[in-house]
Amino acid sequence: MKTVVIYDRGAESWAPEDIQAVLDSVESVSEVLAAAGQKVTRVPVDTDLAWFDAVRRADLVFNLCEGVGGVSRLEYPVASAIELAGVPCTGTSAWTMTVCHRKPVLNAVLQSHGLPVPRWTVPVVGDESEDFLLPAIVKPAAEDASIGIEQSSVVATPEMLAERVRQLRARHGQVMVQEYVPGREFNVGFVGQRALPVSEIDFSAMPSGAWPIVSFAAKWHDHSAEYAGTKPVCPADIDAHLATRLVETAREAWRAVEGQGYGRVDLRLDTDGQPWVLEVNPNPDLSKDAGLANMARAFGWSYADLVRAIVDAALDRPAAARPSHPQKVSAA
Repeated sequence: MKTVVIYDRGAESWAPEDIQAVLDSVESVSEVLAAAGQKVTRVPVDTDLAWFDAVRRADLVFNLCEGVGGVSRLEYPVASAIELAGVPCTGTSAWTMTVCHRKPVLNAVLQSHGLPVPRWTVPVVGDESEDFLLPAIVKPAAEDASIGIEQSSVVATPEMLAERVRQLRARHGQVMVQEYVPGREFNVGFVGQRALPVSEIDFSAMPSGAWPIVSFAAKWHDHSAEYAGTKPVCPADIDAHLATRLVETAREAWRAVEGQGYGRVDLRLDTDGQPWVLEVNPNPDLSKDAGLANMARAFGWSYADLVRAIVDAALDRPAAARPSHPQKVSAA
């Protein structure tokens, strides 16, 4: 089987270690696919569309592309192009990506399905100080990977709220303000419709006075105090009843966005024991030390097992979910 692994080669502003992190994931996935007997080609995605010729000739696309030239919003048209070509592709659909990365849209979809979502609003330009329950967290409305999330994102006064909204709007455009939910934070990963063991973020080592949130630094700056203070614990140390409740809530959220392929749902448990859906993350980081791989290991899978399961989910997707592909697909 001819498999094309696509990825974003990055932008000039990317640090060498950021580029290497992408290449490491590409290498890890490619090694698993090659060991399974697949003929693997690695193709960076650029705006010249030369990559599309390779995609059209493939039996399977393993999609590690999270943007083009470092522009994350271009992730969606890449997935749409693959769908138009009718080639089986790993991960979620372009529709799911688009919904999940537009936070106000995601919240509206989740709420329409009766899911618990913390109170939120999109501030009107010129009225950044509108009345809102505090503390709150201010986020870019159309970013992922914790971009724009810093300690200063959590605001406790109307003045802090107005200032943070102005700052983020200047950097990222539209912003969303959401009620800050104190409590334990959990992640539930999915491969297809299979839920992996629940993981918890342990904030106990966070610096004194810091908000217990997964900021950009906590996620990506491995020498920062916030990174050291946000350790995943998987499986989470919780009873079976709570685990079931978290998984059921996460599964409803995953289904609400028509999740397929693989993804992760982030939740917080408030002081009354109510789980709240914070995010639905399609195609999360697939590096060997990332959250989804940790959940897979807790499930009893090796990294290779995880990659193969993601491939199986793509190949098992009903034909009605994509245009017909002119080539017959046969697994190695």
